[in-house]
Amino acid sequence: MESADLLADAFDRVKEAVHEAVQGLGPKQLTARLDPDANSVAWLIWHLTRVQDDHLAELMDVEQVWTADAWREKFDLPFAPEVIGYGQSSAQVAQVQVTSRRLLTGYYDAVHRRSLGFVRTVTAKELDQVVDERWTPPVTLAVRLVSVIAEDLQHAGQAAFIRGVLLRRSS
Repeated sequence: MESADLLADAFDRVKEAVHEAVQGLGPKQLTARLDPDANSVAWLIWHLTRVQDDHLAELMDVEQVWTADAWREKFDLPFAPEVIGYGQSSAQVAQVQVTSRRLLTGYYDAVHRRSLGFVRTVTAKELDQVVDERWTPPVTLAVRLVSVIAEDLQHAGQAAFIRGVLLRRSS
């Protein structure tokens, strides 16, 4: 298997996890919080998508899908365009309200398409290139992509857990 195929498969698994995590949930369930300071499914999916969009747009040196394709306006959140959810307060998490799961999956799918277009062109040699020297050791392209995949899968798993709790409570 080529490295590009492996990366594409990993990002496809994130997409599957995102779609499964929101399946069958309405707006109230998407924004429900298991306790007053917990993240909601909507916030988790929005955040993991923002991270992927932000990090891959930086790697590609292009504008984020969030602003380029007007997803910021579609979500209508009270955050600056560069906000990706990192370090947000409980009150800010509560501000992520959505009208449907299609809004979340639509944005994710747009970011996913761009991500796949990028990773399918990455060569094994390019994976060793340093993309961020602010860390020790410096971050390579491979490490950055694996980091995005790992964070996305972790948050999608958290969203799936919340979904399960909510569906059990409503049955």
